[in-house]
Amino acid sequence: MEGVASSHPLIDAAALRRLGELGFLEGEPLTVLRRGPGGLEPIAVQIGDTQFALRMLEAQCIEVRPV
Repeated sequence: MEGVASSHPLIDAAALRRLGELGFLEGEPLTVLRRGPGGLEPIAVQIGDTQFALRMLEAQCIEVRPV
């Protein structure tokens, strides 16, 4: 399990705000469930009881740290 540490400034403000609304917040526990074919996108993650599929751009803009 990992926790969201911060978001990266390369993503536009609207997408960053949307990730926050979905629950990608600093300190929120996050679990990486699986990756797409060849280890690429989409990347399936879980926050709380909700699962999300992220594009590589979105995933690269989320900094995580082990807990």
